[in-house]
Amino acid sequence: MNERKSLLTSLMALAGSGIWLAGCSAHPEPIVDLQGVDQAMYEIDLAECKSYAEPIRIEKGAARGAVGGAVIGAATGAISGNVAEGAGYGGIWGAVRYGEEADRDKRRVVRRCLGGRGYRVLN
Repeated sequence: MNERKSLLTSLMALAGSGIWLAGCSAHPEPIVDLQGVDQAMYEIDLAECKSYAEPIRIEKGAARGAVGGAVIGAATGAISGNVAEGAGYGGIWGAVRYGEEADRDKRRVVRRCLGGRGYRVLN
């Protein structure tokens, strides 16, 4: 029972680490060719496009990834004889991977939205 409690505590800490790591790259601004663009209108459009991406929660993706990665890591660790370590590594991997994926989705929504409004998005 003590090992299970220790594993759960480790997973919670790892999920937090993964969220932090995923958040490090969050929301780089899109690069837009602003030649001939009304800057005030662009700012309004950018804010609206960002609001469409808000429902994508990076921390939820990271937390889900941490749990899934921990399960896979624990199974792998059971083979090598160290369940807790395997779960820990798997949790970190899952949190970072799925947190980054959610961040990419968020940026993609903003870029597509701006492109749909006629802006030349360069990245």
